Amino acid sequence: MNFLSNLLLFAFLQSAPFCSGIYWLGITVNGSSVGWNQSHHCKLLEGLAPDQLQLCRRNLELMHIIVQAAKLTKVTCQKTFVDMRWNCSSIENAPRFGPDLSRGTRESAFVFSLAAAVLSHSIARSCASGDLPSCSCAPNPPERPGPNFKWGGCGDNVAYGLHIGSAFSDAPMKTRKSGSQALRLMHLHNNVAGRQSLTDAMETKCKCHGVSGSCSVKTCWKGLQDISYVASDLKSRYLTATKVTHRYMGSMKQLVPRELDVRPVTDSELVYLVSSPDYCTYNEIHGSLGTQNRHCNKTSSGSDSCGLMCCGRGYNGYMEKVVERCQCKYHWCCYVTCKKCERTEERTAVRRRLRCSAGRCRSSAGVTAAARLQTTESLVLLPCYSTGWVFGLW
Repeated sequence: MNFLSNLLLFAFLQSAPFCSGIYWLGITVNGSSVGWNQSHHCKLLEGLAPDQLQLCRRNLELMHIIVQAAKLTKVTCQKTFVDMRWNCSSIENAPRFGPDLSRGTRESAFVFSLAAAVLSHSIARSCASGDLPSCSCAPNPPERPGPNFKWGGCGDNVAYGLHIGSAFSDAPMKTRKSGSQALRLMHLHNNVAGRQSLTDAMETKCKCHGVSGSCSVKTCWKGLQDISYVASDLKSRYLTATKVTHRYMGSMKQLVPRELDVRPVTDSELVYLVSSPDYCTYNEIHGSLGTQNRHCNKTSSGSDSCGLMCCGRGYNGYMEKVVERCQCKYHWCCYVTCKKCERTEERTAVRRRLRCSAGRCRSSAGVTAAARLQTTESLVLLPCYSTGWVFGLW
């Protein structure tokens, strides 16, 4: 047993360096408490690529933005995938990642693209807000304004954000420590796709000026939508990602679709090299945490449904008392008083294993345990069965 544990640990440690492209997400571990006012602070970030260290030393004022971007990447990823079997919880292990994010999977494609987009987004917004002394508002767009508005305001400096963001997030892929050439090309491609999604999120924002809100004069500028919009777009690209292989095209090796009849990959698509597990059960070797004890929605037909989330194992239903503030009143001046209200909510949670009888495990539709379960490559719906109701937490 000890041999097996050591073997798994060795495999985990071996895989960790291949994720050095997003090693910087671990900056939240010790970077939040650093003042970032002396160049030797950059040495506290073990594992950064040489070009990243150089950028850190030359742009210390940028580092607190990168720390915030790392935090935002983790939170956004988990919010975006909260209703999926793979819920991005493993990103909290940064900078030590498991196989789900280090083997060139569809999930690693999403995280790389999101991290690249969030970093450039954070820098662009910080320029406009005045938090970075090295940049300022974006210049007015080159196109002529419409007849009912004029360019003005302070637009997000997307050009600067893309320039500095790409310099930092792409730097690790220039070294062989980031894995094979195929893996580095995959990560670089997905970084570009993430920044492309960010560029697509530009919109025209306006503010009215005039007496009594008449909007006789309207000032407009180009700004970025919230990062949740970008994350949602990247999730759509994740669901339609293309599996690629690394082969010679002429005299150079390139990433091309594994299926030869598929059209060439575009810059806006996410690509991956290795198929993912179904993430139904815990498997440390494949980086799957499983869905046991996760909540599912028995009335949903989406990815959070019990039919998909519990993988045919069934779910436990229970009633839970929820205590919350209610009937709040504001008192002059200045405090608020609230009452405590209780209500009972119906919950469902995925079972750890199938209940079997005489060698057969059944769902409500009579699907056997040998039936093919949902994978990220082929979605097969399996209905879950309820195992009765209990009150309180089980």
